[in-house]
Amino acid sequence: MANDTAQNLFDRLVGGVDQDDDLSADARKAEPRNALRHIASLSMTKVADGLIDPKLILSWLLTALGAPAVYAGALVPIRESGALLPQILLATWVQNMQRRKWAWVVGSAGQGLFAALIVLAALTLEGAAAGVAICAALAGLALCRAACSVSYKDILGKTVGKSRRGSITGTAGSAASAGVVVLAILLMSGMFESTGVVIAAIALAACLWGAAALLFSTLVEMKSDPENASRASFSILKEDSNLRRYILVRGLLVSTALAPPYFVILSGGEDQSALGQLGALVLASALASFLSSYVWGRMSDSSSRKVLMLTGIVGAVAMLGAVALAAAGLATQVWAMPLVLFILMIAYHGVRQGRSTYLVDMSPEDQRSAYAAVSNTVIGVLLLVAGIAGGGAALFGPVVTLVLFAAMAVGAAIAAIGLREVERTD
Repeated sequence: MANDTAQNLFDRLVGGVDQDDDLSADARKAEPRNALRHIASLSMTKVADGLIDPKLILSWLLTALGAPAVYAGALVPIRESGALLPQILLATWVQNMQRRKWAWVVGSAGQGLFAALIVLAALTLEGAAAGVAICAALAGLALCRAACSVSYKDILGKTVGKSRRGSITGTAGSAASAGVVVLAILLMSGMFESTGVVIAAIALAACLWGAAALLFSTLVEMKSDPENASRASFSILKEDSNLRRYILVRGLLVSTALAPPYFVILSGGEDQSALGQLGALVLASALASFLSSYVWGRMSDSSSRKVLMLTGIVGAVAMLGAVALAAAGLATQVWAMPLVLFILMIAYHGVRQGRSTYLVDMSPEDQRSAYAAVSNTVIGVLLLVAGIAGGGAALFGPVVTLVLFAAMAVGAAIAAIGLREVERTD
């Protein structure tokens, strides 16, 4: 009965199963149950990500705790680069495992532990001490996130068929966003004008990561042969021109992740409480994810290349829309920046779906961890470079910065035209 229920739910989510895929017979038999475990585990971790978002939640918390601004400014680089740069080293550890799910389990549990340490620091420290402690805990969380990231592409490829992966991860994204919407509404309601609700949200994130680790440990994963696994090496870049182009596209699309703070600068928003502003930002991101993640996932199953092209254009339209509103003197209107930020976040979630699906479907079966590690390490470096470039452009104001980022997004869409199609289109 349980198996039939899982099969029915799975079929509804993916629109039926094409038996001509890249899974073994045993893996295909376990696929429906595994897919539901993927959705539940990813949903919990994505909710946790939203509850501890460095761009919004942690930066607000550090400000509330009286930490110098330099610590809040360090949060996003620590989180993003810390989750990407170590992957080239972690890949060998993952590839030596017969069942790679344990790397993800350890990474998820570790994120829960470091989130709990952030809660402890917020409850006991203030000022610079809180800034140092929270940044250090976030660095540990980012390292654990790197373990999850470098292993997940491989696990997903082993347990879910090629034509269904985007649907599964997209469903998780949409489901998770509903939970984050609740937090946003609480923040906007004015019922909790204190740091207590933010700290409680981070504590909940810690619990969710722990629960996700427990659930993911029950995944049915076929054994891998470590002897046949390709070791992560930058020589892959010389051998695969399509991977180089993919990294170029993904690198240019980091503009969609770096642009939101400049929307906030343009919006002003002095007429709202600090927590109300925070709630509006969280709500815009969560609603964009809720409405678009599943759709982007299904589109990625058809052609993740086209998703990357489209998201570049949509992201550029949102950024140039913000510039146009600023030029027209409308940027501080209550509806203006939330509208274009919402459109930008739709593009951002499309980028996440498209890039993940493309990398898994592009990579040879025995090289998924290697491809993920190499590409993510390079992107970590490019993210730092793009962040520095954006910081330099910021000296000329948010409008100049957004024009630069829009040009990057358009460049990504153009570069994606030359990517190889990696999904079946029949």
